Amino acid sequence: MSRRTQVVVIGGGQSGLAAGYHLRRLGLDFVVLDAQTTPGGAWQHTWDSLRLFSPAAYSSLPGRLMPAQSGETYPDAQHVVEYLTDYEKRHEFPVERPVRVLGVHRDGVLLRVETDSGTWHARAVISATGSWLRPFLPAVPGRAVFEGRQLHTVEYRSPADFAGQCVIVVGGGNSGAQIAADLAPSTDLTWVTQRPPRFLADDIDGRALFDVATSRRRALDEGRTDAGGVTSLGDIVAVPPVREARDRGLLARRPMFTRLNSGGVEWADGTRAEADAIIWCTGFRPALSHLAPLQLRGRRGHIATSGTRALSEPRLHLLGYGDWTGPASATLIGVGRPARETAREIAERLG
Repeated sequence: MSRRTQVVVIGGGQSGLAAGYHLRRLGLDFVVLDAQTTPGGAWQHTWDSLRLFSPAAYSSLPGRLMPAQSGETYPDAQHVVEYLTDYEKRHEFPVERPVRVLGVHRDGVLLRVETDSGTWHARAVISATGSWLRPFLPAVPGRAVFEGRQLHTVEYRSPADFAGQCVIVVGGGNSGAQIAADLAPSTDLTWVTQRPPRFLADDIDGRALFDVATSRRRALDEGRTDAGGVTSLGDIVAVPPVREARDRGLLARRPMFTRLNSGGVEWADGTRAEADAIIWCTGFRPALSHLAPLQLRGRRGHIATSGTRALSEPRLHLLGYGDWTGPASATLIGVGRPARETAREIAERLG
């Protein structure tokens, strides 16, 4: 079965929905193809204690404020799932799920989107698949010989799964700090980071980070000196659970080990630490395998863009993958602006 539309949006999470909002406002015909079985994007697969960095009102998609969560300043992941579900329903977006996109191909003046449930032809494609489905694991010697449990951030759910165990958490970003704080009271925790952890000031949350990221992008666009943006402030937002664990001295950090052995890890000086489990909070890569047929990746695997538009394929836009596709575009509050600019650019090109 083959169908046609003006725009195919790949991904029904926060970025895909933000794109849908602005495409609808501009009167464009579109479809959202989502590989998930239910609404909510990656938020429905996070660990139990995860909370937003910002209050609800500062974590909203365009056109509808996120309501506050009763009794909570920073909403949890389930509240975000409920918000995204309501957002999708309220706007009556044409979402089809579960649909897995197999590949995007050039087909004359159109792009052909092959899926496991048929083919779509479109004049433009917005890829909004995020990175949750592509966790990154570093190539550390000995990983194959470790006899304990190894898992990535995407597989972690609750400290109850590790109570009383020796657990090593690897990663000095927000995920690593939050999961380490989650585990510290009930496990024998070792927190390992590549460099000393850099906590942001306690009064900085997602509102301030979005303002900093936006100011940096404006400065770069105007040719002014790059002040470093968010990374110049630190790596870890001191959300209340992280702040509490830090202040209680539960987040003592150790430097990165050099290898794994059958029972744990070891450092260059010969010291060792036993482990029942190692949790790799080592980040993600953009989930872009569906774009492979277009052959857009450069020497380092990066797709060059101007804003969100792929330079080598102007019918393709990449939305929500981080600062390279818009300041703070991987966040709820940050994706609205690049989604609006993407929809406008597509509307202008389709004329």
